[in-house]
Amino acid sequence: MPTPTGRNFLHTPGPTNIPDRVLRAMNQPAVDFSTPAFLKMMNSVFDDMKRVFRTQGDVIMYASNGHGAWEAALVNTLSPGDRVLIHDTGHFSANWAEMAEAFGVTVERIPGDWRRGIDADLVEAHLCSDTGHSIKALLSVHTDTATGITSDLPAIRRAIDNAKHPALFMVDTVAALATTEFRMDDWGIDVAVGGSQKGLMQPPGLAFNAVSAKALAASQTARLPSVYWDWNRRLEPAYYRRFCGTPPEHLLFALREGLDMIFEEGLDNAFARHRRIAQAVRRAVAVWGRGNTLSLNAIEASEMSNSVTTVLVANGYDIDRFRTTCRERFNVSIATGLGKTMGKAFRIGHMGHINEPMIIGALAGVEATLSICEIPHEAGGVDAAVRFLASA
Repeated sequence: MPTPTGRNFLHTPGPTNIPDRVLRAMNQPAVDFSTPAFLKMMNSVFDDMKRVFRTQGDVIMYASNGHGAWEAALVNTLSPGDRVLIHDTGHFSANWAEMAEAFGVTVERIPGDWRRGIDADLVEAHLCSDTGHSIKALLSVHTDTATGITSDLPAIRRAIDNAKHPALFMVDTVAALATTEFRMDDWGIDVAVGGSQKGLMQPPGLAFNAVSAKALAASQTARLPSVYWDWNRRLEPAYYRRFCGTPPEHLLFALREGLDMIFEEGLDNAFARHRRIAQAVRRAVAVWGRGNTLSLNAIEASEMSNSVTTVLVANGYDIDRFRTTCRERFNVSIATGLGKTMGKAFRIGHMGHINEPMIIGALAGVEATLSICEIPHEAGGVDAAVRFLASA
């Protein structure tokens, strides 16, 4: 197989494409992190992440991936034996629940079929039945990249309020942040978990907890072990506490540049761009699906993700061969299924630094690969995406 030329079309759901501006921002020497110039830049990044989360609360940052921020959210708010509630809507809700159990937290699961988002009515009913308020937190995944589904967070907040339940509302918004509307304060979210390598257009390696006053109060009595992840240590006045030691300077240089790009575009414009591109992908899948082999995993139109589209494939087709062919023949990288969808789906990421020509090129590579791998489909998916984008 010849070595691919040109740029790789990276359409995994993370990591995502890193803009040249962000890459150039990292191309500088290490600096003394106690200098006024660096501290000013570092403080500006913390302040501007509040704008992205749309919160007046504190943002705590870690040199970590999103799983680290999951752990931070748990250990700062819970104690051994505490109960939490989670609606099983996909691979990442299941993983977060398993992490909680590893810390001795009791997890109550609302079963799900991985084709729909969180059912607010079921959440409300479950919380109403907890008359003793023993459930300390509701763990929710905003967009699950395994399923391509985005849950309705305001509806979940209303469910908690209707139940008059004091549980913390904790949300993993790693795959939705900067791609989908997120209003932490307006929606009464107590802990938001974010990561750098998706909608924020960054290298992997930074993770975030945005925390409410209610969550900070809970951290005063939480008894799960924590030093590196400890919110209270990181909120101490000394600047070196922010990262529990040496800050990841070059990741912060990158984030500063990426935030500048986000605000230049405008968050609402970024949401609209992601929504438009996601709709184009779904138009393509709808045409391919007329061959009765491919279908969208997400069932409800209102829950279809701006970030990633999960495409189910009928039994009998080799997804790994399909992905390898797509990458090696056309330099288009897409992802496999995860968890229950492993070997049954492929995923097209469309978040972060992406525009219309990029997604058209990726869809063309996918459609060509469907033909090469003899996966039944109706031709014309790319044309459908082009027509939609031309009229959007």
